Amino acid sequence: MSKRRWRKWNRVVHRDLGYLCVGLTVVYAISGIAVNHVRDWNPNYKVTEVHRTITPVTAADPRAPEVVRHILDELGAGSSFRDTYRPDASTLEIFLEDGTVTVELATGEAVLQTVRDRRGLKEANYLHLNNARGLWTYMADIYAAALLLLAVTGLFMLKGKLGITGRGAWLTAIGVAIPLLFLWLYM
Repeated sequence: MSKRRWRKWNRVVHRDLGYLCVGLTVVYAISGIAVNHVRDWNPNYKVTEVHRTITPVTAADPRAPEVVRHILDELGAGSSFRDTYRPDASTLEIFLEDGTVTVELATGEAVLQTVRDRRGLKEANYLHLNNARGLWTYMADIYAAALLLLAVTGLFMLKGKLGITGRGAWLTAIGVAIPLLFLWLYM
């Protein structure tokens, strides 16, 4: 194959594969930033806490459905609940569909915690972390191979002093050195 023909096919493969990978690249990039900061925030759920004081609960059985509904009404959390739990004699926990309520019975101090999905981001993280498994694993492997092919074909897109034999060589060396430097620093 002639040099000119090889370069043409290199450009075609790089261009078309790049177009095919755009959607997955966006998903992986956004999700990657999110899960890189998992110590700072929850990338899948938005957790909100509201602290309020309600009327102290003096009922003999604070787990009784009518008492629980009254607590939820005072908090404005609706009246639907899944279950209750008494971790100790002075505390009641109420489990809701989208969160929990913790009440200090004697003081009425209450914490309403709600949990909501981060729509779009939760699904991107699901794919990025390969929680889907099965067929998705092979799709992710194909995508990784496509990225490798994009990287290699990208090396040969330009020729001359801007290509791999000139400035491109230095930039490629720096790109290889960066992960090696961090491995050296952290391992």
